[in-house]
Amino acid sequence: MNRRALIALAAGGSAALLIGALAFQYLGGLPPCALCHWQRYPHVAAVVIGAAGVLFPLAALALAGAGAATLTAGIGAYHVGVEQRWWAGPSTCSAGEVGDVSASELLEQILAAPVVRCDEIAWSLAGISMAGWNALLSTALACVWLAAWGRRRVT
Repeated sequence: MNRRALIALAAGGSAALLIGALAFQYLGGLPPCALCHWQRYPHVAAVVIGAAGVLFPLAALALAGAGAATLTAGIGAYHVGVEQRWWAGPSTCSAGEVGDVSASELLEQILAAPVVRCDEIAWSLAGISMAGWNALLSTALACVWLAAWGRRRVT
């Protein structure tokens, strides 16, 4: 495969993972936690980088895509550690700041908000959580991006 095709494959992989996450959220009724959101942002970046890379198949864009895929893989691996209670997650996974609201308004917000914790596994396949799958698949996508980086430019 040439660089352009590999970039399209890698960006398409990130798009597929994003679509899957949104399907779990909106069709499966599994609201994302803070770390789940953090894992999505590098995938969005990879899709944008991929669109640019298909038009302009430059090595630097492939390297940037590899960076985005590696970042989301790292966040996914960190999330797995939080799920397994190997380490504590960020404070956004438990409670946010109260701010300047009355006690009754705060109670209404608490009762209306879905409880989504970063340290609980909402779904798994073959004993691997969504965060774990993201880490594994994003690592594979990083390898595709690196393969694109190593290819000669398409003219």
